[in-house]
Amino acid sequence: MNPVVTVDDLHTDIALRKGVVHPVSGVDLAVGKGESLGIVGESGCGKTMTALSIMRLLPPGGRIVRGSIRLGGTDLATLDDAGMRAVRADRVGMIFQDPMTSLNPCMTIGDQISETVLLHRELTRAQASERAAEVLDLVGLPRAKERMDAYPHLLSGGMRQRVVIAMALACEPELLIADEPTTALDATIQKQILELIDDLRTRLGMAMILVTHDLGVVAGHTDRVAVMYAGKIVETSATRELFDRPRHPYTEALFRALPENAGSDRRLYAIPGLPPDLSQPPQGCRFAARCAYATEECRAGEPELTDAGHPSVTDAGHPSVTDAGHPFACFHPLGPRERAARNPATSFVPAEEAAPLLEVRNLVREFPVTSNGVLQRKIGAVSAVADVSFTVRAGETFGLVGESGCGKSTISRLLVAADTPTSGSITFEGTEISSRSPRELRRYRRDFQLMFQDPYAALDPRMRVRSILREPLAIQHRGSAADQETAIAMLLDEVGLPRTALAKYPHEFSGGQRQRIGLARALALRPKLIVADEPVSALDVSVQAQILNLMRDLQREHQLTYVFISHDLSVVRYVSTTIGVMYLGKLVEIGPAEQVYTSPAHPYTRGLIDTIPLADPDGEQQKAKVGVRGELPSAMKPPSGCRFRTRCPRATGKCAEEEPTMRQFTEQAHQAACHYPLQQPIPHRG
Repeated sequence: MNPVVTVDDLHTDIALRKGVVHPVSGVDLAVGKGESLGIVGESGCGKTMTALSIMRLLPPGGRIVRGSIRLGGTDLATLDDAGMRAVRADRVGMIFQDPMTSLNPCMTIGDQISETVLLHRELTRAQASERAAEVLDLVGLPRAKERMDAYPHLLSGGMRQRVVIAMALACEPELLIADEPTTALDATIQKQILELIDDLRTRLGMAMILVTHDLGVVAGHTDRVAVMYAGKIVETSATRELFDRPRHPYTEALFRALPENAGSDRRLYAIPGLPPDLSQPPQGCRFAARCAYATEECRAGEPELTDAGHPSVTDAGHPSVTDAGHPFACFHPLGPRERAARNPATSFVPAEEAAPLLEVRNLVREFPVTSNGVLQRKIGAVSAVADVSFTVRAGETFGLVGESGCGKSTISRLLVAADTPTSGSITFEGTEISSRSPRELRRYRRDFQLMFQDPYAALDPRMRVRSILREPLAIQHRGSAADQETAIAMLLDEVGLPRTALAKYPHEFSGGQRQRIGLARALALRPKLIVADEPVSALDVSVQAQILNLMRDLQREHQLTYVFISHDLSVVRYVSTTIGVMYLGKLVEIGPAEQVYTSPAHPYTRGLIDTIPLADPDGEQQKAKVGVRGELPSAMKPPSGCRFRTRCPRATGKCAEEEPTMRQFTEQAHQAACHYPLQQPIPHRG
């Protein structure tokens, strides 16, 4: 098969004030028509920079210093700016990671897509607008024509991602590059977006490069995989072949770091050390310093990609355009292995007699909606949290899961007294805190802290780490200046950062390091409860493993209690003792983590589990296209009766008329609120 795009010996440099970084070093790729190539690896390995090199959208100081990028008969590496502008969006489309920053906030979505069409097609504005509506309908945007005049901020995250896909496809490109297209989305929307991209790729016959750190996404949505490390491709093969028989130690290490591959009583595997500084790449194999199999041969010489097999076809039946079975770059490759058993570890389980640390009873939080104008009359209310009750015992991890917009983050703010409930109560160590004044709450706040999803947005960019960590100690008048210096130095030791970090600003750290700083700040006052709101959702698998291990270690050392909020059920299953599942402001299921995951009683929980990408091509293919379908209803006008009924395959008229109550399904307090549950409830006693 003739490849649509061929990348040959690509070298990209970025000139900085203090030197030159080499993020892409000798990359070779080829993708055929209708084929999907996944590029995986840790953050900073060169995945995105390879994609941006193909698009010629490098950051300031970036340039291609060697190699070719052939699209048909055109070498994109040698085109001038005008020539490249004619190629972008016409022959090569790109879906960016963050749709909100990719879209112009001052233009309607219809105008933005029409602009792309007008630049590359000789059409009138009316024809371009018609084409924009057509592609918005193609990508499944609900009420596409009605939303042509909407601005990006009026759409949900999933809808914005569909708009970005529509922009990339408006001119029917030959090559589509998707750079982490679902990282910021919850599992249900992620599944819909990935299935949409797959369907469009097949129907339009496009070649696709999918850049991601999620091995589950790669398993289900690519034909071939290229594994990158420190700017180089270290292994490439058909997807199923790579997952069944990885040959490079780095590839195997990525698999070992997955939460589902941890033993029942073991820590997550974390790749030791850090990727090398690409301004001064090491001699020899770039992975040698972190590899358990490295020898002097690895440190002295650099291995080349060699073929480990025979020419083969891809998972989808496409002939391999690389004409090689399984090339890898390693002096000491791994032999065949059995796929790791999926037996997630569970968090430290407190004694049954442990006293409740946190009790939430009939919690309600509504946000008023007012009309425009001077009077601003109340015209409705957003039901963010609706009659939620649960208990968290001292020393346990309570996992809270659900889609975006279900009320998880609202509950996190209520638990740390950053917001006030409309009604209901929150009791901490026997003291009701939800109705206390800010002045009264000040002395309680030291005992509960919030760990944010985005540490970069949560940390003041104008403050050094020393000031960031010292601030809570100073506010609470904890010790002298010397005592505070000693305390923050110990905090850095606990979270695994060097003390030299105290003099740096947040932008000087990686995402994983910033999350460690956020955790250190949360620990500064030695709290009893930490509410962690999506603390690892933006991290790649190896850094995620480090943060999760660190959180569990600190839990044991300081007898911490966690409320762990996430949309990733596989991570929540690994860290949690108890799982609570939320839908549109309601708690619909709660129980021991393993029971909720393996034997869910509520159809919504089952749907969430079915949307989790498995790092197993066979498992992904065997899964039906199931999961939670449709859009989340408006919290201003939630459905009557069961709020999930509009998306539930088991719903009947009873679900619309009666709101289900919690029923028990095991003796271990596994409960769910459903008229037609997936499990048989135990008989009511008394």
